[in-house]
Amino acid sequence: MSYTNGLDKSSEYFETKLYTGTGATHSISGLNFQPDLTWIKTRNSGADWHRLIDAVRGTTKELYSNATNAESIQAQSLQTFNTDGFTLGTLAEVNASGNTFVSWNFKANGAGVSNTAGSITSTVSASTTSGFSIVSYTGTGANATVGHGLGVAPKMIIVKSRSGVFNWGVYHESIGNTKYLELNETTASQASSTLWQNTTPTSSFFSLGSNNTVNQSSGTYIAYCFAEKKGFSKFGSYVGNGSADGTFVYTGFKPAFVIQKATSTIASWHVVDNKRNTYNPEANRLWANLSDAEGTGYNICDFVSNGFKFRDSTGGWNGSGTNFIYMAFAENPFTTSTGIPCTAR
Repeated sequence: MSYTNGLDKSSEYFETKLYTGTGATHSISGLNFQPDLTWIKTRNSGADWHRLIDAVRGTTKELYSNATNAESIQAQSLQTFNTDGFTLGTLAEVNASGNTFVSWNFKANGAGVSNTAGSITSTVSASTTSGFSIVSYTGTGANATVGHGLGVAPKMIIVKSRSGVFNWGVYHESIGNTKYLELNETTASQASSTLWQNTTPTSSFFSLGSNNTVNQSSGTYIAYCFAEKKGFSKFGSYVGNGSADGTFVYTGFKPAFVIQKATSTIASWHVVDNKRNTYNPEANRLWANLSDAEGTGYNICDFVSNGFKFRDSTGGWNGSGTNFIYMAFAENPFTTSTGIPCTAR
């Protein structure tokens, strides 16, 4: 039996997997689950875009976090989701021989089922245990609601048009329902009532306005919805202090993965994880909004037992007085599925 206040093993719901391309059909294994969303980026090449493939839209269908492009079908991209990983075709951007890659993998609940909780009928693949759902829907061009299947209100929602050339729209509880961010852009948070209707998501659905970013008439969309789960995931905010003895952000667990973005100024979306960085400080970074190769040279932050602490004064992640949002997933949960703190290993 699962409880909403914890889970037993983080790596059964989220895991970073590194691999080296072969240029031939390539099976990536070793995960503790069959992924429903896999996000791939070349580490050593700045020519290759981020590629997101999920089980609801189907294999070989890519979206790109650093671009406005509509969905593209790439037959030689990710070809199957397997019980412990995925199989790649020969597409160089995900499997060039000798190139190094990172994949961030999330478990939902397969190809999805019909959800009628909102005014728009959606297809939803949801893990209520880990607080992650993949939601497919067709826009109306008018105010609407869309069911997300999580059973609790999501803290963060990332939306992309599959059929149109539009920015990614991001809702985050810390900036509220009157503002939004764009995953493919560096812009600070912007005010608009036409994305979320100035309405906070409920335990059943999230609200859409008439903006084409999230709700073009007859346009098709995908939304990745995240609810917070104690000891496993955290979606919050912090204020930078501009010091090498930087801001500490409490999550209640040692992070395995963090994405953060300044909301009060222009800055990129920085991505760090515990597989590309196996010891502190976290120095190897990628940018969700850029195709750049992996960056080094900054001691960004330490992953500690109950959060992360910045070790650099750089404005993009610790600027003095700058407001930031983040999403974080645990290396190991501090709380089990019965609500009891985990024992030391």
